[in-house]
Amino acid sequence: MSSSAPAEAASAAGTHKDPVTGEMISKQELKRREKQRAKEAAKAGKAAAAPPPKGEAKPSEEELNPNQYYELRARQIKHLKETQNPNPYPHKFHVTKSLEHYVEEYSAEGRIAAGTRLEAKTEQLAGRIHNIRASGSKLRFYDLHGEGTKVQIMATQQDASDPDSFVATHEIFRRGDIVGVIGTPSRTKKGELSISPSQMVLLSPNLHQLPSSHFGLKDQETRYRKRYLDLILNENTRKLFITRSKIINYIRRFLDNQGFMEVETPMTSMLAGGATAKPFITHHNDLNLDLFLRIAPELYLKQLIVGGLDRVYEIGRVFRNEGIDLTHNPEFTICEFYMAYADMEDLMEITEVMIEGLVKNLTGGGTTITYHPDGNKGVEGAREVVLDFQRPWKRYDMIGTLEEKLGVTFPPGETLHTDETNKFLRELCVKHNVECSEPRTNARLLDKLVGEFIEPLCQSPAFIVGHPQVMSPLAKWHRSRPGLCERFEGFMCGKEFCNAYTELNDPFEQRLRFEEQVRQKEQGDDEAQGIDETFIDALEHALPPTGGWGIGIDRLVMFLTDSTNIKEVLLFPAMKPLEAAPGPASNPGGPPLGPSGQI
Repeated sequence: MSSSAPAEAASAAGTHKDPVTGEMISKQELKRREKQRAKEAAKAGKAAAAPPPKGEAKPSEEELNPNQYYELRARQIKHLKETQNPNPYPHKFHVTKSLEHYVEEYSAEGRIAAGTRLEAKTEQLAGRIHNIRASGSKLRFYDLHGEGTKVQIMATQQDASDPDSFVATHEIFRRGDIVGVIGTPSRTKKGELSISPSQMVLLSPNLHQLPSSHFGLKDQETRYRKRYLDLILNENTRKLFITRSKIINYIRRFLDNQGFMEVETPMTSMLAGGATAKPFITHHNDLNLDLFLRIAPELYLKQLIVGGLDRVYEIGRVFRNEGIDLTHNPEFTICEFYMAYADMEDLMEITEVMIEGLVKNLTGGGTTITYHPDGNKGVEGAREVVLDFQRPWKRYDMIGTLEEKLGVTFPPGETLHTDETNKFLRELCVKHNVECSEPRTNARLLDKLVGEFIEPLCQSPAFIVGHPQVMSPLAKWHRSRPGLCERFEGFMCGKEFCNAYTELNDPFEQRLRFEEQVRQKEQGDDEAQGIDETFIDALEHALPPTGGWGIGIDRLVMFLTDSTNIKEVLLFPAMKPLEAAPGPASNPGGPPLGPSGQI
């Protein structure tokens, strides 16, 4: 009995390897599996050999699940790689015209009559196949997409340079493949512009089953994580990012025409300054030094003004280690410019001229845009806000508007930084149910009150002005209102999109402001700035009277493209890691997905 026990235990643990799954199983279980597999193989072979019932179509690849499709397609392409008949990944295909230019040249009325072709012309096009329609074995129609344009391919056996291989050649192509087409411009009898190919070449096969052209790709999570697939299938996504590019190019051209010089400043530094935000920390190995990713380029740009570059701007990424929500992403694109001998009033005028001109450029001359704040465009009864960018924009004085809305009188401006004011603001927030997490500094309490009572008033573009100095450590004091500073914030749809002020150029006052920020940091405010001695040294070399301005490109694009989620206007937005372990489920039809560069 003692000698047989180990054998039974080994058998229970598994002494035979399953050649398919690699599992260690018992001999009895292995026999059972082999018998079942043989039975299924015989059944499948019999079904494949049997002719399909009369009138019943052969099951299409569209009916396969993603895993089955990927396995089948991967085998086909591996076979082509082995035989090189044809090579599925050629190095080069010469394109004579883009699809856009092809349509421009040959779609003109009278250029090609319906049912005819331009026999003397040969063009070579390339793009991605979206739809395939067969009319018998000798005629195939394809929709070739590229650059936001579609051209129909009308492939017939009689036009093929090698008619005998026509069927075999066209059996290779699938939806999503990148192909090259050599053929003649033509029109179908119904008048649709096409190309009649003498030859079609597979340039790069798509191994995955594309979502159907009818339903498209609707899942928001997939759209953000696989932006390439979103761009393949959704023309609206492509148009949105073309609009984003136009917005950035317009701002760049506007500033260039105003005599500004575009510059680049460091992404990493030993101090995180220029804005009130929590930074990301990285490490420099060679210097064995922790560095901050920049939260703003401001301090560097003002040093360039000191150096004599009187008008400078930068468009680039900044990084803030804060929450992710509908209007915030940890890294985002900002444009900042600094203009010597300008002040807040000059910058408000420049802002109005720039943004009004941008809207006219996008709309073809109009100054209004319809925005759906609930993100339900097309739904019956959807709430709409008409944003009017016509100059001049409305202005709200911060303290004056709060006094009007809350029915109170605020302490004098020069006392807005005191403990007595802090008590006043705390009581005001409690009375009106305005929540403010610790640390409840004067600046944070004021910011919460503004967010509750003034920002919602700014639907069409408007300016909030008259900020207390305690909220603006880098802005110059107001020339006629003690305790306030010369600063404005641009808002629309209740959200900030730009911020500007007359720059503080007094090094003595700047040091005091930085020291106040250090005190706030010691109170627990992670977003407060430290003392930047290099910047103060630059101010001591004389910064001329200067206006500084910054705009969040992503949020501006949201409003101008009727998007309520910042992820819609970022090609690769920050996403929470998938909780499930990487496996086939995370990449239907393909190998397991490992970690990618995207958050």
